[in-house]
Amino acid sequence: MNGNDCKALLKKIREIDFALQETVLYLDAYPNNRRALAYYQKMKAEREMAVAAYEASCGPLTMYGNVSATSWDWINGPWPWEAEAN
Repeated sequence: MNGNDCKALLKKIREIDFALQETVLYLDAYPNNRRALAYYQKMKAEREMAVAAYEASCGPLTMYGNVSATSWDWINGPWPWEAEAN
């Protein structure tokens, strides 16, 4: 995957994170809202898929994404907050 694809995936993850955070704030006030709960579960699943796609093609998104038992891949090539990754 090229750098533009990684940027697009990272943008998608950030958008999903925003939606999840707003949904959590809503659910804090209305915890029994079934539509909000369903939306939260849907967005959570989308985030998991997007993070898996990002990490498979672009490298670990967080330190928890380092799956190798023999190398510390987290330090390889730009970290999500570095300008080159955005």
